[in-house]
Amino acid sequence: MNKHNESICSQQKSNITSLALWTLAWVISTAFLRFGAEYIWDYQPAYSIIALITHLALGLTMIMVNVKHLANLDELQRKITLDAMGITLGVGLIAGIAYEQLEDIKLISFEPEISHLIMLMAFTYILSILIGNRKYQ
Repeated sequence: MNKHNESICSQQKSNITSLALWTLAWVISTAFLRFGAEYIWDYQPAYSIIALITHLALGLTMIMVNVKHLANLDELQRKITLDAMGITLGVGLIAGIAYEQLEDIKLISFEPEISHLIMLMAFTYILSILIGNRKYQ
């Protein structure tokens, strides 16, 4: 492997690490926003607003780091990733709307939870990445 390829590989590892850390920070902020109000600050609005703003700021940063990561992928990895993102968006939108309607039309007796949709989207994304990588091996 020449120095140029080593530099690219090192940059990609750095981008992946950065994306993983920002994603972890956002996930932690999600839990903090949800459970902090109930268990730490007893629903005090000022603390909830600070937690919400922090959560949104970390989410925005995570998005920007993800865009940087995509920009540094080679063409094939970018195609696989963007295809997986497109499939995930479509599945999330279609399944999410249908899932929400199930309660309205009395086919389920419980209120749909966003966590179910997030799990479906995560599974769809991971599966789409695996299939895309296998397709272009």
